[in-house]
Amino acid sequence: MSDSIKHECGICHVRLLKPLSFYKEKYGTPFYGLLKTQELMLKMQNRGQDGAGVATIKLNLPPGHRYISRLRSKEANPVNDLFEGIQSRIEPLADQMSDLDQMKKEIPFLGEVYLGHVRYGTFGKNSIESVHPFIRQNNWMTRNLIMAGNFNMTNVKSLFDDLIELGQHPKEMADTVTVMENIGHFLDDEVMNLYYDLKDKGYDKRSSSKEIAKHIDVSQILRRASRKWDGGYVMGGMFGHGDSFVFRDPRGIRPAYYYADEEVIVVASERAPIQSCFGVRYKQVNELRRGHAMVIKSSGEYKMDQIKEPLERRACSFERIYFSRANDAEIYTERKALGENLAKTVLKE
Repeated sequence: MSDSIKHECGICHVRLLKPLSFYKEKYGTPFYGLLKTQELMLKMQNRGQDGAGVATIKLNLPPGHRYISRLRSKEANPVNDLFEGIQSRIEPLADQMSDLDQMKKEIPFLGEVYLGHVRYGTFGKNSIESVHPFIRQNNWMTRNLIMAGNFNMTNVKSLFDDLIELGQHPKEMADTVTVMENIGHFLDDEVMNLYYDLKDKGYDKRSSSKEIAKHIDVSQILRRASRKWDGGYVMGGMFGHGDSFVFRDPRGIRPAYYYADEEVIVVASERAPIQSCFGVRYKQVNELRRGHAMVIKSSGEYKMDQIKEPLERRACSFERIYFSRANDAEIYTERKALGENLAKTVLKE
């Protein structure tokens, strides 16, 4: 699995569980989710400085209003550039509005579901098209897919060929695009199966859309899509109607941690940024289990679900030695132990 150290990145997923009015009253701003996403990304800049991107989904907007926002940057200091760009879009509108419902409809990045990414570009072109999150767009809300990940697939060519056999025409043979189209195929399949079942029960097209959103089986989509995946990965995804997930490879090659309370669910590539951003203790932040996904429905219900059978742990040593922040208690202890174990050999040499 030597290829798995080629593409180190960082992801964070923030899901608010209360109405925006709650955060405005308690924290003084309805932009709580956006600010926490920014803070997490700033604290994970050690994982990538070649690009940064963030996407937001607004829940329960009526038709005719934009419910997905995304911005990416590959400039110097991309996280700062990214959020300066977001701020420049938000401020002129926010200054003109006081009604929170109107603000949510009109102001970009004011939502409940966030996915952020910092890129370490040792694989692929260093262009804006290579910066996550990626979007697979559709006019049906449930078939929109937004993805970002920290991963390297070792069998991209095989997965690409499978898409061609399905009749697709992928625009490029890149691992992120291939994986997104792979998941997207099974998302489309799930949506259509649910639609035909609902049609048989007498639902019309408009009413069936809401029912489809309630009953999409995210775990089953991931099981079907990931059958042939081989590599190290942590995948974050959001569907247009608000379901979301973070899925970790069965060998635990890529790191992922999560914290949940009654206000928020957060998943990130490192534990220390979660602790710092949300003021929680080491033991309150859990490691995402190998082969499992954190699945969050648009209703706010969430579960940890096994997608693939966990295999022998093969955590990437490069992650532990080089990429992860040293203020994580576990990482710090490991690095001290590595130094202690090497000390006699180093002195002897």
